Amino acid sequence: MTTEHRRVAKHMEQLLEQYTLSELARQLEPKYGPLPPGISGGTNTDSESVEKRWNLVNISEESKSALVEPSPGIPAETYQHNIEYFIGTVKLPVGLIGPLRVNGTCAQGDYYVPLATTEAALVASYNRGAKVISKAGGCTALLLMEGISRAPGFAFTNIAEAGMFVSWAVTQLDDFRRVAEETTRHGKLVDIRIAMEGNHVYLIFDYTTGDASGQNMVTIATEAVCQYIIAQCPTTPQYHFIEANLSGDKKASAQSFLSVRGKKVTAEATISADLVERILHTTPERMVDYWRMSAIGGVLSGTIGVQGHFANGLAALYIACGQDAACVSESAVGITRFEITADRSLYVTVTLPNLVVGTVGGGTNLPSQKACLEIMGLSGEGHARSLAEVCAATLLAGEISIIGALTAGDFAKAHQRLARGKALHPNND
Repeated sequence: MTTEHRRVAKHMEQLLEQYTLSELARQLEPKYGPLPPGISGGTNTDSESVEKRWNLVNISEESKSALVEPSPGIPAETYQHNIEYFIGTVKLPVGLIGPLRVNGTCAQGDYYVPLATTEAALVASYNRGAKVISKAGGCTALLLMEGISRAPGFAFTNIAEAGMFVSWAVTQLDDFRRVAEETTRHGKLVDIRIAMEGNHVYLIFDYTTGDASGQNMVTIATEAVCQYIIAQCPTTPQYHFIEANLSGDKKASAQSFLSVRGKKVTAEATISADLVERILHTTPERMVDYWRMSAIGGVLSGTIGVQGHFANGLAALYIACGQDAACVSESAVGITRFEITADRSLYVTVTLPNLVVGTVGGGTNLPSQKACLEIMGLSGEGHARSLAEVCAATLLAGEISIIGALTAGDFAKAHQRLARGKALHPNND
């Protein structure tokens, strides 16, 4: 990573106003003095364990009570399998958008979608997009593919040994599948992909995981397969790791569009010029102009995919509904496309290849998060595919609204009004 030299010089000048070079060196050197007490108790959530942790930190009683104060009727033990070293809960405001009409292969109906965020204007924007979509008859949504992967890596002495390992591994799919599926009731090992780099071999195991997002499930299953490999392989690796950073877990990667991680979904809507002008205060032509320019801007900046702000709606929905929020880094990769139809309507589509979502397991069973899933009628088994289509529909709404605001000149004004409670140009509004 490089930094322009004048910025480096300015930064060093500011540092040397605070420290001499010798003081700066002392500031940055390792310190080996006694450490404060460690945090104890692991997964214990009893009041004594919680209080011991609070005794480690210096915080006002008022601030402490904001974190410790339990939700009515929810004991601390509820969180025992979702957190370690528990001290309390963080409360976020939750807003509702909708109705959002979805005409999907799995999700069918009008949905009110909960979004948890601290960003003013976000829920209002997504709600406006939902309104446009629903008045246009809803959006079509289609689950294209699903699967979750784990990619162990194996190191050998040389390429010849690595090649012998590969020739053995390709004959073992049935045994790999048997071993993996002994660890889970719902997970299925559906395929293996192989990558070889010198004396390193990567085995990319692709699973389906039912209604769970499945990351813990595939980790446990893959660990069992790795143990089988070490015990049975005629060419013993020098070492191996259960995940060698080729699965794309929790990061945007170029392989997003070549396969699937989670659920791959596409959604579309066709919106009349009248609706665009009446609700978004712009025109289909100007929105397509913006999309064209923003697509090139994305290419110039090196983004993976072309979209406006998938992460905004996805993070808010994930937090509200008990999904793994870190998966937004890969789930928010995707494509938005705008076109003009023959009758001057606006055609909009989004495609998301990596929606890591589930309706069982993880945080989906926590009371608040379960309630948010219940608002949509998507809590529990049998609903994960529908949730993925609702996610895509929600992001479609967000893309329509934000590009409408940018092309109508309302983007800054909306943030000024909703986030700061005042108009940007009071004399002109």
